[in-house]
Amino acid sequence: MVYKNFEELVNSLKGMPACRAAVAAAQDEHTLEAVFKCAEEGIIEPVLVGDKNAIVEILDKLGKSMPGENIYEASTLEDAAFKAVELVRKGKADVIMKGKLDTSVILREVVKRETGLRNGHAMSHIAINEIPSYHKLVITTDGGMTLQPSLEQKKEILINAVTAMRALGVEQPKVGVLAAAEKINEKLTDSVDAAALKEMNQKGEITDCIVEGPISLDLAMVAEKARAKGYESPCAGDVDILIVPNITAGNILGKSMTELDHGKMAGLIIGAKCPIVVTSRGSSSEEKYNALMLAAKMAGGSNGQGKNSSN
Repeated sequence: MVYKNFEELVNSLKGMPACRAAVAAAQDEHTLEAVFKCAEEGIIEPVLVGDKNAIVEILDKLGKSMPGENIYEASTLEDAAFKAVELVRKGKADVIMKGKLDTSVILREVVKRETGLRNGHAMSHIAINEIPSYHKLVITTDGGMTLQPSLEQKKEILINAVTAMRALGVEQPKVGVLAAAEKINEKLTDSVDAAALKEMNQKGEITDCIVEGPISLDLAMVAEKARAKGYESPCAGDVDILIVPNITAGNILGKSMTELDHGKMAGLIIGAKCPIVVTSRGSSSEEKYNALMLAAKMAGGSNGQGKNSSN
């Protein structure tokens, strides 16, 4: 199924079993607003980890309450990250959400060899975007984790994004590997890598999707532009996933969508044993809500992110 907006995605969660979300350093008002909005809609069951007194104080302010056994005391931010990861490892949580701590703190615990959540695959950041000027939700990746990916890393990033989009119900996502132009330029690594990824898809090394590349942003997202240039591809004007050349391009593209086109965004780290919500501490409660809802959909729709990411 193709979702046009976040509202449709939220509606698809109704009737699904609630997802258990471990919130690391949960002593943050915007985070708890989002968490309890999801809880009231039956999307998640929250498990809060952090400064218990501060958490209870915020809950009182919001007029919320929850059983004391579902609030885990953590003396430091590092301890909160460790305990949240441990809850997933012990089967007591399905999703991790970052609260009032840096992404690097939670990721250090996730990637630890003995006590983390690695599953043998590369981890990457995806953002799912609702854009007024586009006809459906679209994933951009990787604009938040991998700085300057190699070809092999781009392959892993692409596979992760396809896994995520398939978990959302799109059986064969259309993937556009972005470059400055649709013609291969041997002097541009981005262009050469995009062509290589398309070839991998055609040879069956990358499956369950249609990969086009190199392709420019306008041809990937605006059907009229593709028709005007005589560019033919199943992905033209209809991509589900955009693969960016590097983190700078992804960051600029994502902020352009939200700030200039008044879009909405939800970000996750995927490729571990569970989805990890890592929105900025300055993000609104709505953005945190969208991200948590997306994580719940992926955890439920894929029967566990760790299992599905073995593609």
